[in-house]
Amino acid sequence: MQASLGITHLLNSLFGGPVASLQHAVGIPSTPATAITDAFALELLVAAGLIVFFILVRATLSVESPNPAQQVAEMVHEAIGGQAEQIIGHGYQSFQSFVTCIFLFVLLCNLLGAIPGIPAPTTQPVVPLGLALLTFVYYNFHGLRANGLIGYLKQFAGPIWWMAPLLFVIEVISHLARILSLTVRLYANMFASDLVTLVFFSLIPIAIPAIFIALHVAVSLIQAFVFMLLTMIYLSLAVSHEH
Repeated sequence: MQASLGITHLLNSLFGGPVASLQHAVGIPSTPATAITDAFALELLVAAGLIVFFILVRATLSVESPNPAQQVAEMVHEAIGGQAEQIIGHGYQSFQSFVTCIFLFVLLCNLLGAIPGIPAPTTQPVVPLGLALLTFVYYNFHGLRANGLIGYLKQFAGPIWWMAPLLFVIEVISHLARILSLTVRLYANMFASDLVTLVFFSLIPIAIPAIFIALHVAVSLIQAFVFMLLTMIYLSLAVSHEH
């Protein structure tokens, strides 16, 4: 797909050659002009923005006179921390940084779609899929870490030994289905919201689209919150010691 954003053209001009070579090495056909897509360029922009924000907050921490960036960071930290404590319980602090980053990244990617002419990265299926796979690997890793291999596999087998083979297969399918669920939920909702906003901007470019931009912002916030909430639930189940 031909890039349409200036930042994508810039990244392709700087890094398109090496990226295209790497893609060819793994069997993905591309050219230096199309190696980096709009969605990936916007993801990099969001990630860079978050890193700069975190560095700014860390460098300007103050107890006496917190600046606006610190106040925003504290509000987000307390809100997500309270939610994580309720869902994950004891030891939630170990996972708070991950779920916070997931929430902020998804939210900002979603909100980019509210800017006319810029598609939200989450309207491309590969972006929600990547986030879903990352979440899947993360909670399973911590499930293994908290319970050990045998203890974690016991969660899949259930409490009744003679039903363990059947329950194990069901649980494996259920866990794999979480990837699909996270991906489709985020992609479908953001694609629909982006499409509705674009259609009304094309038909009625004044006043009315503002309503749908507000709706897009609301959908963006809800979908980011749901993705974070499900991540917390999966983590709480994975690290639980109750079988």
